[in-house]
Amino acid sequence: MSRIETTFKALNRPALISFITAGDPDYAQSLSAMKALAAGGADIIELGMPFTDPMADGPAIQLASERALKAGASMKTTLQMVRDFRADNHDTPIVLMGYYNPVLQYGLEAFAKDASEAGADGLIIVDIPPEEADPLLDAIQPYELDLIRLITPTSDETRLPKLLNGASGFLYYVSITGVTGTAQADSQAVAAHINTIKQSTDLPVAIGFGIKTADDVQRFAAIGDAVVVGSALVQTVADNAGNDQMPEMLRGQVDALSKALA
Repeated sequence: MSRIETTFKALNRPALISFITAGDPDYAQSLSAMKALAAGGADIIELGMPFTDPMADGPAIQLASERALKAGASMKTTLQMVRDFRADNHDTPIVLMGYYNPVLQYGLEAFAKDASEAGADGLIIVDIPPEEADPLLDAIQPYELDLIRLITPTSDETRLPKLLNGASGFLYYVSITGVTGTAQADSQAVAAHINTIKQSTDLPVAIGFGIKTADDVQRFAAIGDAVVVGSALVQTVADNAGNDQMPEMLRGQVDALSKALA
């Protein structure tokens, strides 16, 4: 089994998935932050691949990409961060999340090979529809990387089979029609849609966008198989850049979120 599948099967509760942007505010602090996520109890880590036009993201993550790129982040440094994290942590799944342009520019086959060898477990490519994903699926198949698909409130029953085709690892349910970190979803509407989705797949469903606090985590964990917290963690990194205590602050924040799932 993959690390992602192993993690979901081993838990007797919903998973906590945490997100930060690779290289924000610089390489060393970002690597320390990534390690702090795992130390705080994150079950899966999404590592953002910095990009100049992160159109699905709100201000917090947009600014994180800007800071990372200004500090010299690239796809190569992002994959190096995965390697450096794996030097001490062989168990926590890592999902690379971002946009298709940097992956395409790197080269699909080269990216799949290098991401797998670095220790990544899956990909979330926000802006690639299933109709255009076959070249990427072909590239990652030999390396057993999961392609995690996004499902949104506007994904109806006729669209769902296309989204599920080729999906693996888990599904990422975008709980709002908007960008990251800017609004909070209607939990009843989310629950109804996820019930529909689960009639068509056995894949775990993670809920993201707008989940920030322990209360949010607890409420949406009652609906899905995992919750994703991103912008709130990215903001902690931003607010404490250059502070030696930033990793410990982040670890404590994740610990509080994790305890809401106990």
